[in-house]
Amino acid sequence: MTCTDFLSQLTDFFDGAVEPQLLAEVEKHIAECKHCEVVLDSTTKTINIYRDHEIYDFPPDLRQRMHTAIMTKCCGPRS
Repeated sequence: MTCTDFLSQLTDFFDGAVEPQLLAEVEKHIAECKHCEVVLDSTTKTINIYRDHEIYDFPPDLRQRMHTAIMTKCCGPRS
């Protein structure tokens, strides 16, 4: 398994949707590749941080201003 193969399986890995044989290959790769081990660890920690925190509801006017600012930055001004 290459690092690219590992990254392509990462979402399925977290969803528990990896076949047992492929899971063994993923686990072997993680044990041998420090770069992918760091990716897995960082991703796991990020998921846990977001999972453990409450969702904050913005007031509607702030939500709209943020949405407009993000869309303008990403997509340019709206017509």
